[in-house]
Amino acid sequence: MRALLGALLLASVIGCHGIAVHPPAAPSVTDWSVYGGQPADDRYSALTQINRGNVHQLRLAWRFDEHESGESQTNPLVIDGVLYGYTPALEIIALDAASGALRWRFDSGVHGSGPQRGLAYWSDGHESRLLASVMNYLYALDPRTGQPIASFGQGGRIDLRQGLRGDFRAHYVSLTSPGIVYRDLIIVGFRTSESKPAPPADIRAFDVHSGALRWRFHTIPHPGELGYASWPSNAWQYSGSANNWAGFALDVARGIVYAPTGSAVSDFYGADRLGDDLFADSLLALDAASGRRLWHFQTTHHDIWDRDLPSPPSLVTVRRGGRRIDAVAQTSKQGFVYLFDRVTGASLFPISERPYPASEVPGEVTAPTQPLPLVPAPFARQRLTEDLLTRRTPEAHAWAEQQFQGFRSDGQFVPFGLRQPTVIFPGFDGGAEWGGAAVDPSTAVLYVNANDVAWTGMLVEARATQGAGAAMYQENCASCHGADRQGAPPAFPSLLDAQRRLSDAQLSDIVQNGRGRMPPFPQLSASSSFVALLHYLHTGEDTVASAPRAGDTEAMVSLGSSGSADRYRFTGYQKFLDPEGYPAVKPPWGTLNAIDLNTGAYRWRIPLGEYPALAARGMRDTGSENYGGPIVTAGGLVFVGATLFDHTLRAFDTRTGELLWRAELPFAGTATPATYMVAGKQYVVIATSNARNRAAPQGGAYVAFALP
Repeated sequence: MRALLGALLLASVIGCHGIAVHPPAAPSVTDWSVYGGQPADDRYSALTQINRGNVHQLRLAWRFDEHESGESQTNPLVIDGVLYGYTPALEIIALDAASGALRWRFDSGVHGSGPQRGLAYWSDGHESRLLASVMNYLYALDPRTGQPIASFGQGGRIDLRQGLRGDFRAHYVSLTSPGIVYRDLIIVGFRTSESKPAPPADIRAFDVHSGALRWRFHTIPHPGELGYASWPSNAWQYSGSANNWAGFALDVARGIVYAPTGSAVSDFYGADRLGDDLFADSLLALDAASGRRLWHFQTTHHDIWDRDLPSPPSLVTVRRGGRRIDAVAQTSKQGFVYLFDRVTGASLFPISERPYPASEVPGEVTAPTQPLPLVPAPFARQRLTEDLLTRRTPEAHAWAEQQFQGFRSDGQFVPFGLRQPTVIFPGFDGGAEWGGAAVDPSTAVLYVNANDVAWTGMLVEARATQGAGAAMYQENCASCHGADRQGAPPAFPSLLDAQRRLSDAQLSDIVQNGRGRMPPFPQLSASSSFVALLHYLHTGEDTVASAPRAGDTEAMVSLGSSGSADRYRFTGYQKFLDPEGYPAVKPPWGTLNAIDLNTGAYRWRIPLGEYPALAARGMRDTGSENYGGPIVTAGGLVFVGATLFDHTLRAFDTRTGELLWRAELPFAGTATPATYMVAGKQYVVIATSNARNRAAPQGGAYVAFALP
């Protein structure tokens, strides 16, 4: 049944749906005009001025300092000699792409925070629009001036919270990865809360001229729609998320948009969403003109591990038995590569539906089987065993052995329990992350960087006797900052010293508006218990629970959206680090992989990044956590920053993985680079920041390199 639901036959797509194939518009070779380089999101550039033979001569061309703290994840657009990007405070900037000089800066007046990965651009050859988001608002800006175009929405913007469900003002919605333009449509998903309540994450298309809604696709199906039976009958009225936060790839000629989705809420306990939960954790192929589903494949049934598909897929043409097949490749947090026929959805490599253990947590019913890709082999390790524990020092190894004895470590798709932590390996941050993959269309080789660090998690019974502050904290904050407020630094900071570092006003602002990777929680400030939450965040001291007022948002906060309290909650993301803060598993802790999609074989695999303090002691090339993806060029090069601690941009030989060039960056290059040509000179640019490593000096800058 799943196979039948997962793919339509070629005849049904072409014959019944009647897709007209039009020749794609030829993009400018010199520009980087779409997030990911091209609508295919292959992160590929045909430029060759910088190549294997001369890349060692690359020098700093310009640097634009943003003079702001916060995270920069932007893959900028470069069009007709102008670079468009974001600052950490989500101001939109236009720079001269040859010099880095500021041309204009747009401040929306909206308090912006959190990741922002790119923008979209539309032009009919006469008129152009820059489609840029700031939190829940999508703006249409004049690319020449940066000013809003008043005819779009209301005063140049639309509010993406509207039209989802209930009071839109209580929703957290943010367009962190840009939409994609098809003809006169801008197609968008959004980031939203990963705890209850969360809105349903419809994929929507808006008119680029007026901002009017043109179509929507329900990722949580409504009655009568395919997939409705995979949820409880009324889940469409209360369940949330199943969102496309990672972005899209577009087959321009066929008019097909490919949309990966994430998990439904709650991430780790799904008693109120029993069933497979289509179309959460799925790769969707939709008719870009109408939003009609063409085919789908669900990568995790009834996800209780937060295994969102983390990045846009990549379109590629592969060779099989002398035939050329247009395909779509999707990477995952588990380290899997899925490869499907772009039109039919048929898998081009074997996938086996295999049985996995049932949950022992009362109320939870896990899926009896999960799809396991057999080829290519995973690009991250799959099961933590004792022989994979760190040997960095005898003391670290002894500590890791002791901790490991208390874990359950049986590989993928093992449900969380109530008695001991379960190992997630690779961890919640991948495998692949939002940076995604790059594909060379001339060879069909896919390049993907990966995290290879273990995390742990478990469930505990929610205590009905908790006071108001503790209850609100455990429901909304503990999954990241831990049940004991200790967090998992640097990704999730400890709150044990919050009273010393932050005032009530500062804490309130962070809760309401978000900061860094933490989303806003606007619904919490409307609760009568918000003061109790602030007190608990500061001190860890509980207060006596009080009944919510009629209409109080607290009723939505403490209860599941279905109207009943979640009986079990997640204890928090715990990265398996040794006492000195290094991964408690053997290296490599981060890798860069080259996979031939024609055959599924690996061309090469190398560690990516290192820890400067360990390198100084002779422990080099360990790999490190990495965020942001690679690009590949016709010059035979893979450029990637991504590494969290060594602040380096690197260039590798596409054929061998040999390091050909490296340059020190002012901050970590936790963004995907871009390459372009202006006035006959090719540049490589990357956004940098240190927000993911609070121990390092904070700041942000765009940095560009070119040949002398």
